[in-house]
Amino acid sequence: MIPDNIYFINGNAFAGKSTMVKCLAKKYNGIACNENYHEQLMEGLNSQAFPCLTYTRDLEDWHDFIRRTPDEYERWIRGVMLECEELELQILDSLSEQGKPVFVDTNVTIETLKRTTDKWHVLIMLADPGISVSRFFDRPDREKQFLFRLLLDEPDPERAMENFRQCLMRINSWDNYNAFLNAGFPVILRDESRSIEDTLALAEAAFGLK
Repeated sequence: MIPDNIYFINGNAFAGKSTMVKCLAKKYNGIACNENYHEQLMEGLNSQAFPCLTYTRDLEDWHDFIRRTPDEYERWIRGVMLECEELELQILDSLSEQGKPVFVDTNVTIETLKRTTDKWHVLIMLADPGISVSRFFDRPDREKQFLFRLLLDEPDPERAMENFRQCLMRINSWDNYNAFLNAGFPVILRDESRSIEDTLALAEAAFGLK
């Protein structure tokens, strides 16, 4: 079983997971494990054992990344999630020994969470799947802006952009949304009219921290 001082936030893109992880860690003097925190182990990964995670680490031409079909992109994302889960559980086992609450923007699958923890340690945060497509490049993240420039550099930028949109739609589908929604854990739906403080109160209540 996963230690009781670890709290997971899962869900889809643009739902506010990283923001809540930061807010909860700050308020409860805890540890924040934000998106991609597993990357601290990337350098030493074996490409045969972790082919999906090391795909981008060892990639020579990033245009190959954006040229993949939606099927290829989805298979890669699902593989990344499973490989990330293995690394995350290693890291979290060590962090839990510090005795502080650990708040995690996680890749650990719903199936694994159901087996290893309870509903007071998992929160699902969801946004309309369409947001992940329409607002993907709105954020100033270095990685997203790098991909945006690659797409514009393609021989047919419009076609390249549409293909990438289809990839994003595949992994942020309504089927995936509903799977999270009906997983049996507390859910917070994105609401643009709700303040960060109000969302924090909902997260605290879901985790039984208030």
